Amino acid sequence: MKMKAVIPLLVFIVLVILLGYGLTRDPKEIPSPLIGKPVPVFKLAKVLKPNENISNLNFVGQVSILNVWASWCASCRVEHPIIVEFAKKHPLNIYGFNYKDQRSDAIRWLKYYGDPYIASAYDVTGSAGIDWGVYGVPETFIIDKKGIIRYKKVGPMTKEFMENTLLPLLKKLENES
Repeated sequence: MKMKAVIPLLVFIVLVILLGYGLTRDPKEIPSPLIGKPVPVFKLAKVLKPNENISNLNFVGQVSILNVWASWCASCRVEHPIIVEFAKKHPLNIYGFNYKDQRSDAIRWLKYYGDPYIASAYDVTGSAGIDWGVYGVPETFIIDKKGIIRYKKVGPMTKEFMENTLLPLLKKLENES
């Protein structure tokens, strides 16, 4: 009889511990199964030059940033001027990945708000985004010289994030052989 009374108490204690652990985690930190794995194989047309492509091969041999964005994304509107300013100060390999957008809207966006990217891939259907594990926009991936995804940020980048997290990580990756 006493064992029947203890079991619900033990279940309650386990649930409290799991809830407590969950509440200590940052909800914006969504673990990606792609961290430590090569960039997914893909080949997409560029937004501004549809007769040219961007592929996984663009991410080998250099540390790169891939920023997933869309003209319809409100958070991208907040993030974009920060990326434009960052790109002016720090000439880095920043690629865009236009996700589930209309090409004309994407072109208008880049012309109006500025284009900080080497080039932007155009993923109108979102199928390549699925391979990247894109949950939504904006998202940003950091890729090392070997084409391995080393970091993923979900949500808009801030100046603080770029200066305190992104730059140190990029410098560390640049110094790796």
